[in-house]
Amino acid sequence: MKDLRSAAPPTLREDDHVRGDPGGELVVFYADFTCPRCAVAHDRLTAAGAHVAFRHMALRAKDERALPTACAAEAAAAQGAFWAFADALYADQGHLDDPHLWARARALGLDIDGFDRDRRSPPVAARVQRDTRAALAAGATTTPMLFAGGAVHPGVPDGDYLARLGYDDPVRIPKTS
Repeated sequence: MKDLRSAAPPTLREDDHVRGDPGGELVVFYADFTCPRCAVAHDRLTAAGAHVAFRHMALRAKDERALPTACAAEAAAAQGAFWAFADALYADQGHLDDPHLWARARALGLDIDGFDRDRRSPPVAARVQRDTRAALAAGATTTPMLFAGGAVHPGVPDGDYLARLGYDDPVRIPKTS
Protein backbone atom coordinates (compact mmCIF):
# COMPACT_ATOMS: atom_id res chain seq x y z
CA MET A 1 0.00 0.00 0.00
CA LYS A 2 1.38 3.40 -0.96
CA ASP A 3 2.08 5.72 1.97
CA LEU A 4 -0.22 8.74 1.59
CA ARG A 5 0.46 10.28 4.99
CA SER A 6 1.08 13.97 5.46
CA ALA A 7 1.32 13.48 9.22
CA ALA A 8 2.91 11.01 11.61
CA PRO A 9 0.94 7.88 12.56
CA PRO A 10 -1.59 8.69 15.27
CA THR A 11 -0.81 8.35 18.95
CA LEU A 12 -3.19 8.21 21.90
CA ARG A 13 -4.90 11.49 22.75
CA GLU A 14 -6.32 12.44 26.12
CA ASP A 15 -9.87 12.65 24.75
CA ASP A 16 -9.85 9.39 22.76
CA HIS A 17 -12.55 6.81 23.40
CA VAL A 18 -10.49 3.87 24.66
CA ARG A 19 -11.33 0.37 25.82
CA GLY A 20 -9.80 -3.08 25.95
CA ASP A 21 -6.64 -4.48 27.50
CA PRO A 22 -4.42 -1.49 28.39
CA GLY A 23 -1.45 -3.88 28.47
CA GLY A 24 -1.95 -4.77 24.81
CA GLU A 25 -0.83 -3.02 21.65
CA LEU A 26 -2.90 0.12 21.08
CA VAL A 27 -4.98 0.08 17.90
CA VAL A 28 -6.17 3.47 16.67
CA PHE A 29 -9.38 2.58 14.83
CA TYR A 30 -10.70 5.12 12.31
CA ALA A 31 -14.24 4.16 11.44
CA ASP A 32 -17.68 5.23 10.32
CA PHE A 33 -20.87 3.96 11.98
CA THR A 34 -22.55 3.56 8.57
CA CYS A 35 -19.80 1.27 7.22
CA PRO A 36 -20.60 -2.48 7.31
CA ARG A 37 -16.89 -3.41 7.25
CA CYS A 38 -16.36 -1.14 10.26
CA ALA A 39 -19.04 -3.10 12.13
CA VAL A 40 -17.16 -6.35 11.44
CA ALA A 41 -13.85 -4.76 12.49
CA HIS A 42 -15.50 -3.40 15.66
CA ASP A 43 -16.85 -6.84 16.53
CA ARG A 44 -13.49 -8.56 15.93
CA LEU A 45 -11.50 -6.00 17.92
CA THR A 46 -14.02 -6.14 20.76
CA ALA A 47 -14.09 -9.95 20.83
CA ALA A 48 -10.27 -10.03 20.86
CA GLY A 49 -10.20 -7.63 23.83
CA ALA A 50 -7.95 -5.31 21.83
CA HIS A 51 -6.80 -2.00 23.33
CA VAL A 52 -8.69 0.31 20.96
CA ALA A 53 -8.86 4.07 20.56
CA PHE A 54 -11.88 4.89 18.39
CA ARG A 55 -11.80 7.89 16.09
CA HIS A 56 -14.30 9.06 13.52
CA MET A 57 -13.79 9.02 9.79
CA ALA A 58 -17.22 10.34 8.92
CA LEU A 59 -17.46 11.44 5.30
CA ARG A 60 -20.80 12.82 4.18
CA ALA A 61 -19.89 11.99 0.57
CA LYS A 62 -19.75 8.33 1.54
CA ASP A 63 -23.06 8.26 3.44
CA GLU A 64 -25.37 11.13 4.39
CA ARG A 65 -25.87 9.62 7.87
CA ALA A 66 -22.14 9.36 8.63
CA LEU A 67 -21.77 12.79 10.22
CA PRO A 68 -25.09 12.86 12.15
CA THR A 69 -24.43 9.38 13.53
CA ALA A 70 -20.87 10.28 14.58
CA CYS A 71 -22.21 13.41 16.32
CA ALA A 72 -24.82 11.30 18.11
CA ALA A 73 -22.07 9.00 19.41
CA GLU A 74 -20.18 12.04 20.70
CA ALA A 75 -23.36 13.28 22.38
CA ALA A 76 -23.65 9.90 24.09
CA ALA A 77 -19.98 10.23 25.09
CA ALA A 78 -20.79 13.50 26.84
CA GLN A 79 -22.97 11.41 29.16
CA GLY A 80 -20.39 8.63 29.58
CA ALA A 81 -21.98 6.22 27.13
CA PHE A 82 -19.78 6.31 24.02
CA TRP A 83 -18.96 2.59 23.87
CA ALA A 84 -22.47 1.42 24.76
CA PHE A 85 -23.87 3.70 22.05
CA ALA A 86 -21.22 2.60 19.53
CA ASP A 87 -21.99 -1.06 20.26
CA ALA A 88 -25.69 -0.40 19.69
CA LEU A 89 -25.04 1.45 16.42
CA TYR A 90 -22.86 -1.32 15.02
CA ALA A 91 -25.33 -3.99 16.16
CA ASP A 92 -28.14 -2.48 14.04
CA GLN A 93 -26.80 -0.37 11.17
CA GLY A 94 -30.12 -0.57 9.36
CA HIS A 95 -31.63 1.94 11.78
CA LEU A 96 -29.46 5.06 11.94
CA ASP A 97 -32.08 7.76 11.42
CA ASP A 98 -32.93 10.24 14.19
CA PRO A 99 -35.86 8.39 15.82
CA HIS A 100 -33.67 5.31 16.22
CA LEU A 101 -30.80 7.37 17.64
CA TRP A 102 -33.17 8.81 20.25
CA ALA A 103 -34.50 5.32 21.02
CA ARG A 104 -30.94 4.08 21.63
CA ALA A 105 -30.24 7.09 23.86
CA ARG A 106 -33.42 6.41 25.85
CA ALA A 107 -32.56 2.70 26.17
CA LEU A 108 -29.18 3.69 27.63
CA GLY A 109 -30.86 6.02 30.13
CA LEU A 110 -29.41 9.20 28.62
CA ASP A 111 -30.94 12.63 29.11
CA ILE A 112 -32.63 13.06 25.71
CA ASP A 113 -32.71 16.87 25.77
CA GLY A 114 -29.00 16.98 26.58
CA PHE A 115 -28.26 14.29 23.99
CA ASP A 116 -30.12 16.19 21.26
CA ARG A 117 -28.54 19.53 22.22
CA ASP A 118 -25.03 18.04 22.31
CA ARG A 119 -25.29 16.17 19.02
CA ARG A 120 -26.16 19.43 17.26
CA SER A 121 -23.49 21.50 19.03
CA PRO A 122 -20.49 23.11 17.30
CA PRO A 123 -17.95 21.47 19.67
CA VAL A 124 -19.26 17.99 18.81
CA ALA A 125 -19.16 18.71 15.07
CA ALA A 126 -15.63 20.08 15.49
CA ARG A 127 -14.52 16.88 17.29
CA VAL A 128 -15.83 14.67 14.49
CA GLN A 129 -14.25 16.91 11.84
CA ARG A 130 -10.92 16.91 13.71
CA ASP A 131 -10.89 13.12 13.82
CA THR A 132 -11.77 12.87 10.13
CA ARG A 133 -9.08 15.37 9.10
CA ALA A 134 -6.52 13.53 11.23
CA ALA A 135 -7.49 10.24 9.57
CA LEU A 136 -6.94 11.70 6.12
CA ALA A 137 -3.64 13.33 7.17
CA ALA A 138 -2.47 9.98 8.59
CA GLY A 139 -3.09 8.36 5.21
CA ALA A 140 -6.50 6.78 5.75
CA THR A 141 -8.13 6.14 2.38
CA THR A 142 -10.94 3.82 3.41
CA THR A 143 -12.83 2.61 6.45
CA PRO A 144 -12.01 0.83 8.58
CA MET A 145 -8.40 1.96 8.91
CA LEU A 146 -6.29 0.67 11.77
CA PHE A 147 -2.98 2.04 13.02
CA ALA A 148 -0.87 0.00 15.45
CA GLY A 149 2.84 -0.22 16.11
CA GLY A 150 3.55 2.56 13.61
CA ALA A 151 1.95 0.59 10.76
CA VAL A 152 -1.32 1.04 8.89
CA HIS A 153 -3.82 -1.73 8.19
CA PRO A 154 -6.74 -0.95 5.87
CA GLY A 155 -9.85 -3.07 6.21
CA VAL A 156 -11.16 -5.64 8.64
CA PRO A 157 -8.48 -7.15 10.89
CA ASP A 158 -7.94 -10.83 10.24
CA GLY A 159 -6.55 -13.44 12.62
CA ASP A 160 -2.96 -12.97 11.39
CA TYR A 161 -3.13 -9.22 12.01
CA LEU A 162 -4.57 -9.70 15.50
CA ALA A 163 -1.91 -12.33 16.28
CA ARG A 164 0.88 -9.94 15.20
CA LEU A 165 -0.50 -7.47 17.73
CA GLY A 166 -0.59 -10.15 20.43
CA TYR A 167 -4.35 -10.76 20.45
CA ASP A 168 -6.15 -14.05 19.99
CA ASP A 169 -8.25 -14.47 16.87
CA PRO A 170 -11.84 -14.23 18.16
CA VAL A 171 -13.26 -16.24 15.25
CA ARG A 172 -10.69 -19.03 15.14
CA ILE A 173 -12.37 -22.40 14.83
CA PRO A 174 -11.01 -24.79 17.46
CA LYS A 175 -9.21 -27.85 16.10
CA THR A 176 -10.73 -31.19 16.94
CA SER A 177 -8.55 -34.03 18.24
